Amino acid sequence: MLSELGYKLKAIPICGDNQGSIFMASNPVMEPHSKHIDIRYHRIRESVAKGNVELFFIDGAENPTNLLTKNLPHKKFAKFRAQLGLQFPSGSI
Repeated sequence: MLSELGYKLKAIPICGDNQGSIFMASNPVMEPHSKHIDIRYHRIRESVAKGNVELFFIDGAENPTNLLTKNLPHKKFAKFRAQLGLQFPSGSI
């Protein structure tokens, strides 16, 4: 929608901790072991090819989204919370 209004957008960065998925999304070749994947899940591949999305690898131990999916020690929890800009509402904890 923004591009239709004349705004030039940069590629959206997406960080992942799975090198295989990054390779599959960046590589237009269909591999025999991935032929079972439904065509609707290849949309990210199209977005990468158009330059709308840029994929980056991030080590799993340094992935701040782990805060939302895993139980973490307090140090990592505080580090990732700060990286994501999350704060407790005032008056709690």
